Amino acid sequence: MRPKIPIDGARSRMKTPLLATLLPALLLAVPAWANDGGARTGLFNTRYCEILTVNRNGMKATATVYNTIGFNDCPIAAWNGIDKKSATKQLDADGLDMNGPRYWLIDGIKGKGMSATGKTIKVNGIEMGERATLEVTLKQAMGGKKLYKPNEVKRDTVFTFRAGKPVFELTDPEGHVYRMQSYSQIVNKKETLDDLTGLGAKLKLPKGWTYSTRILDKDYDLVATGLAYVVQDDFLNTYQRLPAK
Repeated sequence: MRPKIPIDGARSRMKTPLLATLLPALLLAVPAWANDGGARTGLFNTRYCEILTVNRNGMKATATVYNTIGFNDCPIAAWNGIDKKSATKQLDADGLDMNGPRYWLIDGIKGKGMSATGKTIKVNGIEMGERATLEVTLKQAMGGKKLYKPNEVKRDTVFTFRAGKPVFELTDPEGHVYRMQSYSQIVNKKETLDDLTGLGAKLKLPKGWTYSTRILDKDYDLVATGLAYVVQDDFLNTYQRLPAK
Protein backbone atom coordinates (compact mmCIF):
# COMPACT_ATOMS: atom_id res chain seq x y z
CA MET A 1 0.00 0.00 0.00
CA ARG A 2 1.34 3.42 -0.96
CA PRO A 3 1.73 5.93 1.86
CA LYS A 4 -0.87 8.67 1.87
CA ILE A 5 0.30 12.06 0.65
CA PRO A 6 -0.49 14.85 3.10
CA ILE A 7 -2.99 17.33 1.72
CA ASP A 8 -3.23 21.05 2.41
CA GLY A 9 -6.48 22.26 0.88
CA ALA A 10 -6.83 20.55 -2.50
CA ARG A 11 -3.16 19.83 -3.11
CA SER A 12 -0.08 18.20 -1.64
CA ARG A 13 2.48 20.45 0.02
CA MET A 14 5.50 18.23 -0.37
CA LYS A 15 8.29 20.58 0.66
CA THR A 16 10.91 17.85 0.21
CA PRO A 17 14.39 17.54 -1.35
CA LEU A 18 12.58 15.90 -4.29
CA LEU A 19 11.30 19.25 -5.53
CA ALA A 20 14.72 20.80 -5.04
CA THR A 21 16.08 18.19 -7.47
CA LEU A 22 13.18 18.50 -9.87
CA LEU A 23 13.23 22.27 -10.31
CA PRO A 24 16.75 22.78 -11.72
CA ALA A 25 16.23 19.91 -14.16
CA LEU A 26 13.02 21.44 -15.46
CA LEU A 27 14.63 24.84 -16.00
CA LEU A 28 16.43 23.37 -19.00
CA ALA A 29 13.29 21.73 -20.32
CA VAL A 30 11.05 24.77 -20.65
CA PRO A 31 11.35 27.29 -23.49
CA ALA A 32 12.73 30.67 -22.45
CA TRP A 33 11.16 33.03 -24.91
CA ALA A 34 8.16 35.26 -25.34
CA ASN A 35 5.48 32.83 -26.41
CA ASP A 36 3.51 35.29 -28.51
CA GLY A 37 3.59 33.39 -31.80
CA GLY A 38 6.07 35.80 -33.33
CA ALA A 39 9.76 36.62 -33.16
CA ARG A 40 11.99 38.90 -31.13
CA THR A 41 15.09 40.72 -32.27
CA GLY A 42 17.70 42.99 -30.70
CA LEU A 43 18.24 40.61 -27.80
CA PHE A 44 22.04 40.54 -27.70
CA ASN A 45 23.32 41.20 -24.15
CA THR A 46 19.85 42.02 -22.80
CA ARG A 47 18.99 40.80 -19.32
CA TYR A 48 16.06 38.58 -18.37
CA CYS A 49 14.96 36.49 -15.41
CA GLU A 50 12.64 33.53 -14.91
CA ILE A 51 10.63 31.97 -12.11
CA LEU A 52 9.61 28.34 -12.33
CA THR A 53 6.85 26.95 -10.12
CA VAL A 54 5.98 23.30 -9.59
CA ASN A 55 2.81 21.74 -8.24
CA ARG A 56 2.86 18.07 -7.41
CA ASN A 57 -0.09 15.73 -7.85
CA GLY A 58 0.80 12.19 -6.82
CA MET A 59 3.60 10.96 -9.06
CA LYS A 60 3.14 13.77 -11.56
CA ALA A 61 3.94 17.45 -11.50
CA THR A 62 2.92 20.59 -13.35
CA ALA A 63 5.66 23.13 -13.98
CA THR A 64 4.90 26.71 -15.01
CA VAL A 65 7.52 29.15 -16.24
CA TYR A 66 7.24 32.92 -16.03
CA ASN A 67 9.79 35.37 -17.41
CA THR A 68 10.43 39.06 -17.83
CA ILE A 69 10.93 39.02 -21.61
CA GLY A 70 8.79 41.74 -23.17
CA PHE A 71 8.06 43.36 -19.80
CA ASN A 72 11.29 44.65 -18.25
CA ASP A 73 15.00 43.95 -17.89
CA CYS A 74 14.65 42.29 -14.47
CA PRO A 75 15.61 45.12 -12.07
CA ILE A 76 18.42 43.67 -9.99
CA ALA A 77 17.50 45.19 -6.62
CA ALA A 78 13.95 43.87 -6.89
CA TRP A 79 15.13 40.45 -8.11
CA ASN A 80 17.63 40.09 -5.28
CA GLY A 81 14.91 41.12 -2.85
CA ILE A 82 12.56 38.25 -3.73
CA ASP A 83 11.88 35.98 -0.78
CA LYS A 84 11.41 32.49 -2.22
CA LYS A 85 9.21 31.31 0.63
CA SER A 86 6.86 34.27 0.25
CA ALA A 87 6.85 33.99 -3.55
CA THR A 88 6.04 30.27 -3.33
CA LYS A 89 3.04 31.07 -1.14
CA GLN A 90 1.98 34.00 -3.34
CA LEU A 91 1.97 31.83 -6.46
CA ASP A 92 0.23 28.96 -4.66
CA ALA A 93 3.02 26.54 -5.57
CA ASP A 94 4.58 23.47 -3.98
CA GLY A 95 8.06 24.53 -5.07
CA LEU A 96 9.75 27.46 -6.76
CA ASP A 97 13.10 28.17 -8.34
CA MET A 98 14.64 31.37 -9.67
CA ASN A 99 16.67 31.40 -12.88
CA GLY A 100 18.63 34.55 -13.43
CA PRO A 101 19.71 37.11 -14.08
CA ARG A 102 20.63 35.87 -17.55
CA TYR A 103 21.82 37.73 -20.63
CA TRP A 104 21.10 36.67 -24.20
CA LEU A 105 23.98 36.06 -26.59
CA ILE A 106 21.63 35.67 -29.53
CA ASP A 107 20.30 38.57 -31.56
CA GLY A 108 16.93 37.12 -32.42
CA ILE A 109 14.64 34.22 -31.69
CA LYS A 110 11.68 32.61 -33.35
CA GLY A 111 9.87 29.76 -31.74
CA LYS A 112 6.70 28.05 -30.84
CA GLY A 113 6.09 26.76 -27.39
CA MET A 114 3.31 25.34 -25.34
CA SER A 115 0.05 27.23 -25.10
CA ALA A 116 0.13 30.13 -22.69
CA THR A 117 -2.81 31.81 -21.02
CA GLY A 118 -1.54 35.37 -21.30
CA LYS A 119 -1.48 35.50 -17.50
CA THR A 120 0.88 38.00 -15.89
CA ILE A 121 2.20 38.09 -12.35
CA LYS A 122 4.10 40.56 -10.20
CA VAL A 123 6.65 39.28 -7.74
CA ASN A 124 8.31 41.95 -5.59
CA GLY A 125 7.22 44.49 -8.20
CA ILE A 126 8.70 42.60 -11.17
CA GLU A 127 6.13 41.89 -13.86
CA MET A 128 6.40 38.57 -15.68
CA GLY A 129 4.34 36.67 -18.20
CA GLU A 130 3.33 33.02 -18.10
CA ARG A 131 5.22 31.43 -20.97
CA ALA A 132 4.71 27.69 -20.74
CA THR A 133 3.16 24.89 -18.73
CA LEU A 134 4.77 21.49 -18.71
CA GLU A 135 3.24 18.25 -17.42
CA VAL A 136 5.83 15.69 -16.32
CA THR A 137 6.13 12.61 -14.17
CA LEU A 138 8.43 12.84 -11.19
CA LYS A 139 10.54 10.08 -12.75
CA GLN A 140 11.06 12.21 -15.88
CA ALA A 141 12.13 15.17 -13.83
CA MET A 142 14.44 13.30 -11.46
CA GLY A 143 17.38 13.24 -13.86
CA GLY A 144 18.86 16.27 -12.18
CA LYS A 145 21.12 18.80 -13.81
CA LYS A 146 24.75 17.88 -14.41
CA LEU A 147 27.37 20.19 -15.81
CA TYR A 148 28.75 19.38 -19.27
CA LYS A 149 26.15 16.63 -19.70
CA PRO A 150 23.86 17.10 -22.73
CA ASN A 151 20.20 17.53 -21.85
CA GLU A 152 17.60 16.67 -24.47
CA VAL A 153 15.18 19.60 -24.71
CA LYS A 154 12.01 19.32 -26.78
CA ARG A 155 11.47 22.59 -28.63
CA ASP A 156 11.21 24.27 -32.01
CA THR A 157 13.36 27.39 -32.14
CA VAL A 158 15.55 29.44 -34.42
CA PHE A 159 18.32 31.35 -32.63
CA THR A 160 19.94 34.02 -34.83
CA PHE A 161 23.57 35.02 -34.26
CA ARG A 162 24.60 38.15 -36.17
CA ALA A 163 27.86 38.76 -38.05
CA GLY A 164 30.34 40.93 -36.20
CA LYS A 165 29.28 39.66 -32.76
CA PRO A 166 31.36 37.33 -30.58
CA VAL A 167 30.41 33.70 -30.06
CA PHE A 168 31.59 31.47 -27.24
CA GLU A 169 31.78 27.74 -27.79
CA LEU A 170 32.51 24.46 -26.06
CA THR A 171 33.75 21.44 -28.02
CA ASP A 172 33.45 17.95 -26.54
CA PRO A 173 35.80 15.01 -27.19
CA GLU A 174 33.55 13.75 -30.02
CA GLY A 175 33.80 17.06 -31.83
CA HIS A 176 30.30 18.32 -31.01
CA VAL A 177 30.26 22.12 -30.75
CA TYR A 178 27.98 23.87 -28.27
CA ARG A 179 27.43 27.62 -28.67
CA MET A 180 26.56 29.80 -25.69
CA GLN A 181 23.01 31.14 -25.95
CA SER A 182 22.97 32.97 -22.61
CA TYR A 183 25.36 33.75 -19.80
CA SER A 184 24.26 33.99 -16.20
CA GLN A 185 24.97 35.91 -13.03
CA ILE A 186 23.74 33.08 -10.83
CA VAL A 187 27.12 31.69 -9.74
CA ASN A 188 29.31 34.68 -10.61
CA LYS A 189 27.05 37.62 -9.86
CA LYS A 190 29.46 40.04 -11.54
CA GLU A 191 29.96 38.15 -14.80
CA THR A 192 29.79 40.40 -17.85
CA LEU A 193 30.06 39.99 -21.59
CA ASP A 194 33.69 41.15 -21.44
CA ASP A 195 34.53 38.35 -18.98
CA LEU A 196 33.51 35.63 -21.43
CA THR A 197 36.62 36.01 -23.58
CA GLY A 198 38.78 34.69 -20.73
CA LEU A 199 36.21 32.31 -19.32
CA GLY A 200 38.06 29.22 -20.53
CA ALA A 201 40.77 29.70 -17.91
CA LYS A 202 38.16 29.62 -15.14
CA LEU A 203 36.19 26.58 -16.27
CA LYS A 204 36.79 23.12 -14.84
CA LEU A 205 36.45 21.46 -18.22
CA PRO A 206 36.11 17.69 -18.37
CA LYS A 207 38.92 15.80 -20.09
CA GLY A 208 38.87 16.39 -23.83
CA TRP A 209 36.63 19.48 -23.70
CA THR A 210 37.82 22.88 -24.99
CA TYR A 211 36.50 26.44 -24.86
CA SER A 212 36.98 29.00 -27.64
CA THR A 213 35.71 32.35 -28.84
CA ARG A 214 35.66 34.18 -32.16
CA ILE A 215 33.84 36.86 -34.11
CA LEU A 216 31.22 35.65 -36.58
CA ASP A 217 31.90 36.64 -40.18
CA LYS A 218 28.31 35.99 -41.32
CA ASP A 219 24.85 35.59 -39.83
CA TYR A 220 24.01 32.15 -38.49
CA ASP A 221 20.66 30.54 -37.64
CA LEU A 222 20.82 27.78 -35.06
CA VAL A 223 17.72 25.70 -35.72
CA ALA A 224 16.13 23.18 -33.37
CA THR A 225 13.34 21.14 -34.91
CA GLY A 226 11.69 19.18 -32.16
CA LEU A 227 14.86 18.51 -30.17
CA ALA A 228 17.85 20.50 -28.93
CA TYR A 229 20.90 19.37 -26.97
CA VAL A 230 21.82 21.79 -24.20
CA VAL A 231 24.69 21.88 -21.71
CA GLN A 232 25.74 24.18 -18.90
CA ASP A 233 29.19 25.04 -17.58
CA ASP A 234 30.48 25.70 -14.06
CA PHE A 235 28.89 29.16 -14.03
CA LEU A 236 25.52 27.91 -15.37
CA ASN A 237 26.04 29.58 -18.71
CA THR A 238 23.89 27.73 -21.25
CA TYR A 239 24.97 26.34 -24.64
CA GLN A 240 23.13 24.62 -27.48
CA ARG A 241 24.73 22.05 -29.77
CA LEU A 242 25.35 23.07 -33.39
CA PRO A 243 24.41 20.64 -36.16
CA ALA A 244 27.23 18.38 -37.31
CA LYS A 245 29.09 19.70 -40.33
